[in-house]
Amino acid sequence: MLEDLIIYQKTYDFILWLHPAVNKFPKSQRFVLGQRIENKALDLVQSIIIANAAREKTPILAQASMELDELRILIRLAKDLHFLSVRQYGLAAEKLNEIGRMLAGWRNRFSQAI
Repeated sequence: MLEDLIIYQKTYDFILWLHPAVNKFPKSQRFVLGQRIENKALDLVQSIIIANAAREKTPILAQASMELDELRILIRLAKDLHFLSVRQYGLAAEKLNEIGRMLAGWRNRFSQAI
């Protein structure tokens, strides 16, 4: 069951946290950087769902890892442009690092099986 997959739940919770934060971006950036951040987070959860259902998980997990890295960069940019506070950035970074550790563990498990 998908809800039993901890990485899915952590990513979903991150998106729930992210949405109100992005909605506070300046109007000029809400539909540029904000939309890009939300789309990348949704791409990440989509990759996790697909990987969970796939027989060959390794390439999909590699894609998810790239999406996570892109999301980290976008979140850092939002902080540097002062759209996110340092506190919000720290919380986001902590959540993304936890997701990253889980993703790396998942990738390692399936790369060793080959």
